[in-house]
Amino acid sequence: MKEQFYKYIQNLQNTITSSLEKIDGKAVFREDLWERPGGGGGRTRVIENGAVFEKGGVNISAVHGELPEAMQKYFGVENADFFACGLSLVIHPKNPHVPTVHANWRYFEMYDKKGSVIDRWFGGGQDLTPYYLYEEDAIHFHKVCKQACDKHQESFYPDFKEKCDRYFWNSHREEARGVGGLFFDYCRKNEDFSIEDWYAFVTEVGDSFLDAYTPIVQKRMNTAFTMEEREWQEIRRGRYVEFNLVHDKGTLFGLKTKGRIESILMSLPPHVQWVYDHHPESGSPEEKLLNVLQHPRSWTE
Repeated sequence: MKEQFYKYIQNLQNTITSSLEKIDGKAVFREDLWERPGGGGGRTRVIENGAVFEKGGVNISAVHGELPEAMQKYFGVENADFFACGLSLVIHPKNPHVPTVHANWRYFEMYDKKGSVIDRWFGGGQDLTPYYLYEEDAIHFHKVCKQACDKHQESFYPDFKEKCDRYFWNSHREEARGVGGLFFDYCRKNEDFSIEDWYAFVTEVGDSFLDAYTPIVQKRMNTAFTMEEREWQEIRRGRYVEFNLVHDKGTLFGLKTKGRIESILMSLPPHVQWVYDHHPESGSPEEKLLNVLQHPRSWTE
């Protein structure tokens, strides 16, 4: 399974980066191959200063070795080894009317000292973070997510949408990071789904990503914007940074397993503002966005 999924994310990385390069029309992804001292490595691809994309990364990795002590305590195991592979992406467009997007699809195995698999699971998801709320864009993104889920089980979308709203929640701000999407983790073999069934589901979601996101980019990327709108985008990017550094499990896992720091922190945008006690004007488009972030809603009904 691990070889099958790693091959899948290698191909998906190629598909996504080539598609985004065509949309941008100016910048191309820079590729770095890296090795992890404890075992494994990855292929980082970063795009910067493009016509459409200010900064973005589409990274894959496959790392293995002894599970760090902090993670052994977290999982309640002793003397365990691990293998983890996945694709993680974050795209920060230049235009504040184009939303930031994040996605991740991953697979994890844990072994005893004899090398026998003692646990394995899939995880992942995709979520949208707009700076200006276009309801039809949020509806489109969620409908594509729902269609991918419904091909496997109708309970998946409402369940994983709720998990996404709950996970990408800046509790110290009492607001969501964005308008959500899907989030799922610890997808193990059970009575209804084999590990192969989970593979089919996760790859279905991965294959849906470009259909969910690129039509929104193409619709909004030439929208005129003001410096005030750009400043709002940078303030909201600050909230994005706060979530990733304070709450995000993937970032914390990468740091605890001594992952490649440049790849872990590629999710951070290049231009951000923190304005003291900032509040948007009453009745403004900015306030409209905040109202939705403070009260997550359904986008498919």
